[in-house]
Formats: sequence, structure tokens, C-alpha cells
Amino acid sequence: MSNNTIQGDLLAEPAARAPARSDRSSFAAQMLLSLRSVPVFLAFVVLTVVALLAVFAPFLIRADPIAIDPLQRFAGVSAEHWLGNDAFGRDVYSRLLFGARVSLIVGLGAAAASLVVGLIIGVVAGYIRFADTLIMRVMDGIMAIPSILLAIALVSLTGASLVTVLVAITVPEIPRVVRLVRSIILNVRSEAYVEAAISLGTPTYRLLIRHMVSNTVAPLIVQGTFIFASAILTEATLSFLGAGLPTEIPSWGNMMADGRMYFQLYPSLVLYPGIILAFTLLSVNILGDVLRDVLDPKMAKRT
Repeated sequence: MSNNTIQGDLLAEPAARAPARSDRSSFAAQMLLSLRSVPVFLAFVVLTVVALLAVFAPFLIRADPIAIDPLQRFAGVSAEHWLGNDAFGRDVYSRLLFGARVSLIVGLGAAAASLVVGLIIGVVAGYIRFADTLIMRVMDGIMAIPSILLAIALVSLTGASLVTVLVAITVPEIPRVVRLVRSIILNVRSEAYVEAAISLGTPTYRLLIRHMVSNTVAPLIVQGTFIFASAILTEATLSFLGAGLPTEIPSWGNMMADGRMYFQLYPSLVLYPGIILAFTLLSVNILGDVLRDVLDPKMAKRT
């Protein structure tokens, strides 16, 4: 190898790292600029408050969220029970805070699991030609089943628990991630620089990580925000239908399910968790749209 080639490689590395640093600073600047929008700022505040309440719930509650007190059924707002009690005498305020913990755990867990599994399967489908057809037919079969029905079937077969609900919510989301990653891998693989790297004998693992998987990061971040919101809504739906978490576990869906029988007399039992759920989902979707616009300027111009 000549000295000119070595010098060229040494000069190329800092030049390659500089755009990366510039991209990171540009991303941060665009996100801060987006916060000047009132809806985006409010969405950020709502999610921050929900996250803080969920994290510090054990220190903020005033009563055990699962303690039943028949003598305090439907007790009104008081110094001890800030939002009153439900039909079993349980503190509504405490259950709302722990419900936020459940929702965030389900949302983050389902998003992370579906992204990791979908990324691996999608890379295999996009890079290994003979495995593509088999994998995509399986994914198409899963997508053909309505996600809520598939989740109910999985929970019914294995029993209600937090892990079961996580799996039931994650499985229907995996095919969508697989299709996204596969399409990116197929597009990147046809690029001239990738074909040149293959012809030069670049190791497969380096080719996949440096040239292919790196191109999926931005789309997966955006997809993860929508999976996060969808997982929270699906968990609440399953719990509301009685096919989700056990009733003793405080969740927003369980709270609405317990309060629907008394909605005419005590509408707050349904409205409190319903309003928080609606604002949380709306906030996640708003921030997801912002991430999409920042990471994909072409999409921002079209919208």
C-alpha cells in the first residue's frame, strides 16, 4: 500500500466523523426549534410529567393502590384521597400513578422488543435472498390476523400477566418492523458503494453494521414512537375487555373497566384514566411526527 493511500485513509476518517458530529448537533438544534411550537411543547411537558409521576409513584402515593376498603366505597375527594375511591374502596389517585408505570413499561417494552426482533429478522430477509420469501410469507400471515384478536388469543392461551401482555402486543408489531427494515436493506444493498464493498471482500458483519443497519436507525426511532403509543392503547383495550392484565394490577384500562358499571353515578372513575390515556397518546403521536419530520426532511416537505 502506497503512502498516498495511507494518508488518504487517515484524512478520510476525520472527515467522515465531522459530518456525524454535525448531524447530531443539527438534530438537537432542530428538536429545540420544534419545541417552540405550542403543541409540541405541551406534548413534551405532558410526557415528561407522566414519566416523572410513573418513576416516583411509590413516593407520591397516599395509599396502597391495591388495598380494598369496603367502608370507603365511592368516597369523595378528601385530604387523604385526592381523587376519591373506586367501587372497591381503592384510592383512585394512587392507581392512576401506578397505571402510568404499567403503561410506560408496556409501551417501552413492546417497542424495544419489536424493534430488536424486527431488525434482526428484517436484515436476514433483506440480505439473504433464499430466506426472504419464507420469512415474508410468515410475516404476511401474522399481519393478516387483526392485531387485537391475535393479542386476545395469545393472552387467552397463556393466561393474563404482564409478560404475556407484552408478548401479545409485541408479536403483531414485529411484521411491520420487518417490512420496514427489509425495504431499507434492499435499497441500500443495490447502492454502488455497497456493491463495491462486497467486491472488495468486506466482511459481512462489517458490511451489515456499517453500511446497512446504520441506515435503519432513523426510521426505526420514528417507528418506535408509534409502536410505543400503539402498545399503550392495546394494553388499555385488552384490560378494558377483561383480556389483559389481572384486575388487581392497577392500569388505566382496568380502571376504566371497573368504573364503566358506575359511569352514570360516578363518571370520574372512567374519565380520569381516560383523559390521561388520551393526552398521553396524543403527546406521543405529536412527538413522533416531529421526529419523523426532523429525521426525514423530505417527508416534512410533503406534509
